[in-house]
Amino acid sequence: MRDPRDIIIRPILTEKAIHLRDTQNVYTFEVARDATKPEIRHAVQQLWGVEVEWVRTLNVKPKPRRNWRGRTPGWTRRWKKAYVKLKEGHSIPELAGGA
Repeated sequence: MRDPRDIIIRPILTEKAIHLRDTQNVYTFEVARDATKPEIRHAVQQLWGVEVEWVRTLNVKPKPRRNWRGRTPGWTRRWKKAYVKLKEGHSIPELAGGA
């Protein structure tokens, strides 16, 4: 197994992710593109000492973009997202909201 800090890149803190965290105890992370579900589960459990119920992943496709002047075409990067549901009674205090 790899180091958990190589698997979990960063938490995603969008409005949808915060709503999922507050209502369903589901945390959203950007993960390494080659990470598997068991590796993600193990990394979250090791980093924060919580019990994971399930992990769901998706590959975010690149989208066409242009530079700030609108001339040069390009693409956003592709990356992998993981939704991690924690078991009842578990939470990640660093990512939990103050409300």
